[in-house]
Amino acid sequence: MPSPAFSAARTPAPDHLALPQHAPLVAAVRSGLVESVHYGSALALRRDGSTAATAGNPEAPFYPRSSLKPLQAVAMVRAGLDLPADLLALAAASHSGDSRHRDGALRILELHGLSAADLENSTDLPYGTAEREKWLRNGGETTQLTQNCSGKHAAMAATCAINGWPVRGYLEPSHPLQQLVAATVTELTGEEPAAISTDGCGTPLFALTLRGMARAFGIIARAAGQADGTSDDGGPASRSAEAAVGLAMQQHPHMVAGEGRDVTELMRLVPGAVAKDGFEGVQLVGLADGSAAAVKISDGGDRARMPATVRLLEALGLDTGPLAAIATAPVLGGGHEVGRLQATDFLN
Repeated sequence: MPSPAFSAARTPAPDHLALPQHAPLVAAVRSGLVESVHYGSALALRRDGSTAATAGNPEAPFYPRSSLKPLQAVAMVRAGLDLPADLLALAAASHSGDSRHRDGALRILELHGLSAADLENSTDLPYGTAEREKWLRNGGETTQLTQNCSGKHAAMAATCAINGWPVRGYLEPSHPLQQLVAATVTELTGEEPAAISTDGCGTPLFALTLRGMARAFGIIARAAGQADGTSDDGGPASRSAEAAVGLAMQQHPHMVAGEGRDVTELMRLVPGAVAKDGFEGVQLVGLADGSAAAVKISDGGDRARMPATVRLLEALGLDTGPLAAIATAPVLGGGHEVGRLQATDFLN
């Protein structure tokens, strides 16, 4: 039976077109004057699911974009995808496109008798600035393999091969893989999508709330924490699909993003964290005890994701001292620092 999420083509109802009531989350301060402000919504959940902090309108549906990838990876593991941890982390990645990322996507395909010709994602240059420049210097062009979602797409094609499902057309909403993904997303978030669209890489995309996404990341991170013994709740060890995905991301943060990327650095600096960004200013972080933080920047400004996220992690009692380098950024004048990009007091 088709998942309810795909029972009919959906477009947002008129009330979903209303502007969310966002709050000022991050400011760029130049020489003591607020020069720019990024508005958005934010939510922190405690380990028991109760609200620790909130700002703006966290119940408004939004498109989580690539922060959905860990949830999609959970669905694939449930369907029998069994990869080395580094490749499973790549299945949940928006990678920068270095040689390890490109080679990893090819390895996923080759392990299942597939090739790059089986990918159905869009084409692009490598996402990382340094990686893109190197690729272009060497005569590279836009390809599906260099596009930042190629690890996920390779894993999707592999999951189809494992189950005897058609590989061609694996992005169609009616495909068994996408039906399973839709059901898994609904289960982990505890929500039916408010709307359905298509992500930049071609996969089905669901409109959810910050609360639902935070719930899902808390589940994944807590499962990983229990499996590797870092959880403090005394729960039994488990290697569920959620645990497998969370542990893979923790153990191989480079594969989830890349060098110089704040998501990779956050997972290196916070033991037990599962973090994933998404286009248009989205950031999710789950912690080993099951607590979680979720941010959506209203203007899609990527630079505002991490300052707001670190402020939320403070509200959860995390020592964010080690995150100081990614919690803010300098505002430059004449090549010298004259101010900072910083979170507002939105939790007050």
